[in-house]
Amino acid sequence: MEEEEQLRSFMFLMSYMLLKRRRDINNANIQRRNEIQRRIRHRQYFFQRQKRMLLMMIAGGIRSNVRIRTRPWTTTPSTDWWERVVMTEFQPSDWLDKFRMSRETFFYLCDKLRPRLARQDTSFRLALPVEKRVAVALWRLASNVEYRTISTLFGVGKSTVCRCVRDMCHAIVALLSSIYLRPPTEQDLEDSAQLFLSQWGFPHCVAAISTLHTAIITPSNNASDYANPAGWLSVLSQVAVSGRGQFWDVCASFPGGTDPADILQNSSLWATAAEGGLSPAPTPVFMGKPLRYVLLGEACYSLQSWLMKAYPEEGGRRLSHAALTEPQRLFSRKLTRALRVSEEALLRLRSRWQCLSKRNDCGLDVVPTMILACCILHNMCESHGDAFKAEWQVEVAEAESPQPSHKRLLSTSMDQSHAEEVRHLFCDYFDQQNKL
Repeated sequence: MEEEEQLRSFMFLMSYMLLKRRRDINNANIQRRNEIQRRIRHRQYFFQRQKRMLLMMIAGGIRSNVRIRTRPWTTTPSTDWWERVVMTEFQPSDWLDKFRMSRETFFYLCDKLRPRLARQDTSFRLALPVEKRVAVALWRLASNVEYRTISTLFGVGKSTVCRCVRDMCHAIVALLSSIYLRPPTEQDLEDSAQLFLSQWGFPHCVAAISTLHTAIITPSNNASDYANPAGWLSVLSQVAVSGRGQFWDVCASFPGGTDPADILQNSSLWATAAEGGLSPAPTPVFMGKPLRYVLLGEACYSLQSWLMKAYPEEGGRRLSHAALTEPQRLFSRKLTRALRVSEEALLRLRSRWQCLSKRNDCGLDVVPTMILACCILHNMCESHGDAFKAEWQVEVAEAESPQPSHKRLLSTSMDQSHAEEVRHLFCDYFDQQNKL
């Protein structure tokens, strides 16, 4: 019995040793196979990487019109509408409706902006042509529609639409300001004075100053500063408009709650006009006296010898017209009528570029540049004689909030004593004209 017990113990030990040996062999085989597979995968990855690098080097060395386009991470959107419809089938009226300018002006603009907007093709994707980049941006400025809509229409990404708008606005300000938003020459001043007299009945005047409020989304900081007198959030711009209805000077980017008088007094226009920069040499003669050309302004500005505004209705109170003399009332009527040149210019600006008439969803870092770019485009279209459609004004008048009216600025220390004498000269002029 004892021998049998020892034999069973021996057999059990041998069985255990054999099973353990088999398990160890199996584990070793599995590890060996895993290591072999790992090395195979690593070698495959290495060879694929070498192959991709070789293909890139070959593609980069090709000098032909054939480009390798590899975009495995995205689907290529359709560009049929731009390439076939716009470029081949658009009629002159279509260019005017969609891009707010003639076809000739559109391609002129593209040529001017090409140095800043042209991009290089790469081995993996073709750069957008300058014409398409400009068209995308103009569509946004003219319609103020969502980026998503423009993205689908032109077959580009939403981020591309945003980048096109930003790049074109900066390019316009950088390249076209010196052409279409420059200080007037002496000939420009004389021409503008003639237009104010012949079309608006106001003599010895070269420009009208006005303000433009552009609605914006709520900013992240100091939102209360952007609330204008009408109660909605806006960016305030100051413009000087010539007798031709074109912009000579634009100051943008001020919060909507800023006092227009403060903007003017701290602008380069104030310094230029005060130093006689808006009048030719020698000083022209008016009513038998040498007098520099004047600007016209709203009641929110201070009276200057070079800035005329309507008569107040007596020291701080609203009085009846009987408190003013007939020549003074006549002067105020003539001045109010002449100020329509700036009102009409701003209405045409907002009608042509509706990003300024509807709420602008761009950030505050883009809006001022966009306003400047639209003013430059307005001057360019007006200079090129591009047609303006009356229905655009109807659309804006029905859709936008009325422009806020600013508080009348009463007599202050900023008023010049000599300014009242100049205003009397104009009163005498209109009184003489009325008696003829």
